[in-house]
Amino acid sequence: MIVGILKEIKVAENRVCMTPAGVEVLRQHGHTILVENNAGVASGFENSDYVEHGAQIIDTPAEIYARADMVMHVKEPQPSEYDLIRSGQIVFTYLHLAADEALTHALIKSNAVCIAYETIQKADRSLPLLTPMSEVAGRMATQQGAKYLEMAQGGHGVLLGGVPGVDPGTVVVIGGGVVGINAAKMACGLGAKVYILDKDLDRLRYLSDVMPSNCFPLMSSPATIRKLVKEADVVIGAVLVAGAKAPRLVTREMLKTMKKGAVMVDVAIDQGGCFETSKATTHTDPIYTVDGVVHYCVANMPGAVAKTSTIALTNATLPYAVEIADKGWQRAMRESNEIKLGANIIDGQVTYQAVAEAFDLDYVAVDQFLS
Repeated sequence: MIVGILKEIKVAENRVCMTPAGVEVLRQHGHTILVENNAGVASGFENSDYVEHGAQIIDTPAEIYARADMVMHVKEPQPSEYDLIRSGQIVFTYLHLAADEALTHALIKSNAVCIAYETIQKADRSLPLLTPMSEVAGRMATQQGAKYLEMAQGGHGVLLGGVPGVDPGTVVVIGGGVVGINAAKMACGLGAKVYILDKDLDRLRYLSDVMPSNCFPLMSSPATIRKLVKEADVVIGAVLVAGAKAPRLVTREMLKTMKKGAVMVDVAIDQGGCFETSKATTHTDPIYTVDGVVHYCVANMPGAVAKTSTIALTNATLPYAVEIADKGWQRAMRESNEIKLGANIIDGQVTYQAVAEAFDLDYVAVDQFLS
């Protein structure tokens, strides 16, 4: 198979979807790898690194789309790429379609095979290709919350860890999954008072066992969120419904009760955001203020730490990319339920139910394409 590695063109996105070491593994399996010129430079990988590991350097994305059987990205295809995607071509990347109607319709029109990193799911319901970036984003969320609490950044001047004789700051993490536990670990490490909310009692028991004494796992409910946001210096939105739009858990009315200069970090913004007042921002213009509360809603947080993120992402995606390239998408989906769950759009049909429901589109089971 010919596999194309594209350069990211989303604003301030510095990651690349494959390291040179990953290219070498695909080459060992007999595949041809096309890498767009300078695709890895922002992550610390030069063209010469890719050539040394067996890739061909290609000048334009148009040529990669024209030649590759499977194209790989980190972020979703951008509008300038929509018309380059070919019928029957495999598009393997983060898609987050339930939050992007225009992209959904563009991929339907393309008749491509669109496999989303974020909906590949193991039997235990874990999301192996979302996990490494969720780990990065969770840890970054606390860093950003602490930073924007500084008065020079618009915050109200609280040091999360406090000092002897002064109370620490309060962090509320909504969601106890991978993002939430990593955000809470970082906040606890700084010495903050941390509340982590989840709706799964077994998860809360686990968090109670593994988290330090300055972390308080609580059952999530609207009443609990209303109470805690009043006390919070930082609120981190870390909820996820796989492949679907995030639920809006912090309302505009709740916002009005919060401290002026508090910070809200919405890690769920890729899936539409879990705060009513959230709107996507960028690394170059990351914050805005509503009712005196600072909002940080960058939609590709791990792109700010591209070297760490690119290596972590390749570690997770490479086995699936190899399987798809070795077997073709149909056989790979027949033999791996994990990859089958990644199918979002095939041949102009929506094959992921949450995406169909988000835009009132017809849903077609992926099995119809696998016979």
